[in-house]
Amino acid sequence: MLVSAAELLAAEPRPVLLDVRWALGDDRGREKYLAGHLPGAVFVDLESELADPPSAEQGRHPLPSVQRLQSAARRWGIRDGDAVVAYDATGGLAAARAWWLLRWGGLRDVRLLDGGLDAWVRAAARSRAGTSGPSRGTSP
Repeated sequence: MLVSAAELLAAEPRPVLLDVRWALGDDRGREKYLAGHLPGAVFVDLESELADPPSAEQGRHPLPSVQRLQSAARRWGIRDGDAVVAYDATGGLAAARAWWLLRWGGLRDVRLLDGGLDAWVRAAARSRAGTSGPSRGTSP
């Protein structure tokens, strides 16, 4: 269910990355995404893509229909057989909703980035710090 940032950095091919930054009372998820996200990640709006509109009968974040979820997944670039990794920056709550809904909707290879965005930032910094130039070639 979890994938480490180091595993994600090394993953080939790269899974579809879903940035699900959301927090109760904070509607700046897209703004935060635009300020910085994992390379290639797609922003997922919990309020409008991972839930149907709120109502007195259904509550604040009712489950979307399977058809609505499938339509959103297509917009995010998910194809049959793709691996998907969801992350957020608030302890995994929003990303876990994406994980659960995608599994409920029929996808099998869905994971959560262990430690979220912070774990990625730390791992990417270590990766860059340890990167050296190419080894010397053997051509004459």
